[in-house]
Amino acid sequence: MTQIMGILNVTPDSFSDGGCYLEDEALRARIAALLAEGADLIDVGGESTRPGAEPVTLAEELARVLPALRAVRAQSATVPISVDTTKAEVARQALLAGASMINDISALEADPAMLEVLLNSSAEVVLMHRQGDPQTMQLAPRYHRAAQEIADYLSCRVAALEAAGIARSRIIVDPGLGFGKTLAHNLDILRHLPDFTALGCRLLIGHSRKSFLGEITGQRQAA
Repeated sequence: MTQIMGILNVTPDSFSDGGCYLEDEALRARIAALLAEGADLIDVGGESTRPGAEPVTLAEELARVLPALRAVRAQSATVPISVDTTKAEVARQALLAGASMINDISALEADPAMLEVLLNSSAEVVLMHRQGDPQTMQLAPRYHRAAQEIADYLSCRVAALEAAGIARSRIIVDPGLGFGKTLAHNLDILRHLPDFTALGCRLLIGHSRKSFLGEITGQRQAA
């Protein structure tokens, strides 16, 4: 079954909508639009992960994410909420505030405490692949066989979580389109999606508004 994840960025510097939803009225309008457009879940992010983005402090990320979570819940008591973070404390507090999924672009490698947060909850988790970090990932990404290498990495991360006690049914894998990938790498991933579904987990594809789509259509000059 295909589901649509609505994206709610409460950051000043995200690549497509940075700064758009920092005011309460704009935030409420964005949430209403996502719900009206049929979003099956809403992913809240308080730290930009675009190429070149600078990290934010724990306090700043919490100050962005928690009010947004409350705003979503004020408009819908039932829509599932995901929190896009690599920080265990943000994940912990977001789950207490009503989130039910952790979307971690580091596949739980950035913060060792994230595993404990999962073990102490029933939350689902997205494990994403990236090469490098936001400051370096698009400088010179290299793979021999992109889709195979990324699927192998995600397979190892899934196995590690299962060994720690996280059921595979709670795990979603994301090959990380645009996170340390060139146009050719992204296309290789899209051609080999069965390699990822073969891992036995649900699959998340985050392609919306990525620059490689503009390269394909000619609406954006290739970097």
